[in-house]
Amino acid sequence: MQILHNQRCSTSRNVLKTLEDNGINPEILKYADDKLSFNELKDIVDLIGIKPIELVRTKETVWKEQFAGKDLNDDDVIQAMIDIPQLMERPIIIDGHKAIIGRPIEKVIEFIK
Repeated sequence: MQILHNQRCSTSRNVLKTLEDNGINPEILKYADDKLSFNELKDIVDLIGIKPIELVRTKETVWKEQFAGKDLNDDDVIQAMIDIPQLMERPIIIDGHKAIIGRPIEKVIEFIK
């Protein structure tokens, strides 16, 4: 199991603790420090089963200033998240061929059952 983790995010820290409290020691991927490749992020979006825009934190100021209202295709949205990792919802939990956005915490608990 892997977690795309941001140590500065309280939700991400809480999800990591929940995993550890349930005996799971995931591989921690610090996506803000070690950027994902385009294909890696595209694969994650596919594993979650969502459109790339659903992974974007659209309330972030940087999204509003640089991207909101523009005609972006899925590839543009993925590239924006790679270029500016803070735009990506977190944490993301990956287990084999499935993945989820780790919020709310109840969703994580259901995922690891």
